[in-house]
Amino acid sequence: MKKKLLALLMGTTLVMGLAACGGASDTSKKDTSKEKTTTTETASAGDAQKIVSQKCSSCHGDNLQGAVGPNLQKVGSKYSKDQILGILKNGKEGGMPAGLISGDDADKVATWLAAKK
Repeated sequence: MKKKLLALLMGTTLVMGLAACGGASDTSKKDTSKEKTTTTETASAGDAQKIVSQKCSSCHGDNLQGAVGPNLQKVGSKYSKDQILGILKNGKEGGMPAGLISGDDADKVATWLAAKK
């Protein structure tokens, strides 16, 4: 009985962990045609922060302080934008899955993270 309970607990933990690292996608559509932006930099930074909050905070923490994944608060002092973009695209051995963020979103996030020094 204890073995079955332990197996159920471990299986549930694994499934929840995979879902928390971006396994689910947001399919809701938002009408942004009426939104105003003051500058491209502010809008892009805000977009990147929102993307990171939705896709990355479960592993890297709400303030990028690190949790399951490493601390990213000063990641720009270690990696360039292109290197960060490569990690987002290809993943990184040790737990960072590939392709959680792609396209323009990945570019925005890589730019935003590269500025964190």
